[in-house]
Amino acid sequence: MREILKINNLTKIYKNKLKALDHLTLNILEGEIFALLGPNGAGKSTLINTICGILNFDQGNITVNKFDIMKNYRQARSIIGIVPQELNLEAFETIWDNVNYSRGLYGKSPNYEYIEKLLKDLSLWEKKDNKLRELSGGMKRRVLIAKALSHEPKILFLDEPTASVDVELRKDMWEVIKRLKNKGVTIILTTHYIDEAEEIADRVGIINNGKIILVDEKESLIKKLGQKILKIELAKPIKEIPKKLTSFNLKINTEKDTLTYIYDTKGRNTGITSLLSEIKSEGLQLKDLSTEQSSLESIFLNLVKESENELVRS
Repeated sequence: MREILKINNLTKIYKNKLKALDHLTLNILEGEIFALLGPNGAGKSTLINTICGILNFDQGNITVNKFDIMKNYRQARSIIGIVPQELNLEAFETIWDNVNYSRGLYGKSPNYEYIEKLLKDLSLWEKKDNKLRELSGGMKRRVLIAKALSHEPKILFLDEPTASVDVELRKDMWEVIKRLKNKGVTIILTTHYIDEAEEIADRVGIINNGKIILVDEKESLIKKLGQKILKIELAKPIKEIPKKLTSFNLKINTEKDTLTYIYDTKGRNTGITSLLSEIKSEGLQLKDLSTEQSSLESIFLNLVKESENELVRS
């Protein structure tokens, strides 16, 4: 797949001297769903607003479908749709009027057939004549997506698309995003929900302190960086972990009857055989053994922690 968005050496410094983006480089592939993860203040929203021309930047360059966003602003901006975090909508307008008006703002001629299909795809058609103030938070979020897609952009930015949305509606939104991808729209989303990235993303990028820590395909990321967790359930509770087992960095649950051992799937020696042997020599009886693959969430937290430690050391 070709690269539809190229960000090179991007730096953004606010007036208070905060470096929100720090020589950031990132390329997005056409037709992919790219999830950008990071803690609060990492630079996610700043990056999106910079790409969309809402914020200026101090250094670097950005091209959208080969259009430079500074030199060819109109062409670049016409390719982009953005769904912001805030639910700012004109309260007394109808869905139909609002979405059609948004299309006109981009200089597009009316296309009622397209808008009708768009509203149907987003399950908004039955409410097309409703005023925006009458809608639930979840429905307003769908209207924001409809507005962002009204001018038929090639790239859609979703900034926390399911924030303050209940679990059932979040899953509905995931289906909407998947359908958009199937139609060839490139989707870039920021999210606090790790399961959201795990469910729908093709690739994942992790940002912290204005820098991209890592970018990889989701499955590859989990496979390469993932650790496995061995849970050892004991036949009887113990007061504390025996001293001979301290080198294995075990954790024990509050009931004192289950030990947790984390091991690297890439390592030549997992240490499991030695651990079980030591447990036996301590006279502990096993009730059950089970393993779990670490999630994207644990990988994310570990990488952010490593990034913070490097920042302190430097």
